[in-house]
Amino acid sequence: MRIFIVHAHPEPNSFNGALTRAAQGALSAAGHEVVVSDLYAMGFNPVSDRRNFTTVRDPNYYRQQAEEANAAVHNGFAPDIQAEMDKLFWCDALILQFPLWWFGLPAILKGWVDRVFASGGRVYGGGKWYDRGVFSGKRAMCSVTIGGPPPIYSDRGLNGPIAEILFPINHGMLYFVGFTVIEPFLVHAPARISDGERRTCLDRYRERVLSIAHAPTIAYPKLADFDDTHVLRSV
Repeated sequence: MRIFIVHAHPEPNSFNGALTRAAQGALSAAGHEVVVSDLYAMGFNPVSDRRNFTTVRDPNYYRQQAEEANAAVHNGFAPDIQAEMDKLFWCDALILQFPLWWFGLPAILKGWVDRVFASGGRVYGGGKWYDRGVFSGKRAMCSVTIGGPPPIYSDRGLNGPIAEILFPINHGMLYFVGFTVIEPFLVHAPARISDGERRTCLDRYRERVLSIAHAPTIAYPKLADFDDTHVLRSV
């Protein structure tokens, strides 16, 4: 398989860094092809504006989706965005590696999504979304470190269920563009567990990435399950 890892942590020696290295090593040793975009090391610009494009549709008023649609037709995406798009189309599976910050993606990774998941038919649009999305047939997974222990992210926990916190990412970003979404790999409170527990987590992660082709997935309704107003049909 061809695996694309988007890594979003500023410290190379963090546990996120250890997870990415473990995945890259295990996958490469097993004969898979691996490409890593280390966003901080790349100095990736997360700000979405006219620098996204080499083309201009309307010089007087900036509408991002209109400019994306124009760039999709005229191959007008900036080189840094086009390079990341090429990796998405190349891969069989995408892994987002990140720490949960303020119940969401680090800004650099959110900016990567904002810029790279372009509309106008390149990554979505024109009826290409959810199970009819551009990346239908590909898999994607979030690998996430979380500051607190599991109970606080449970149904009755103070922060609420982790599945609900990750829903905007798993459903609203990955499934939205067509990926089959794998159950996330979670490491709770890596700074507060022992070295032995961290080694166990790394071993579990190696097993997970090596089984990425058939790892359990999140079942989301298909577009055909909704009526014309995009409300689920009655059973």
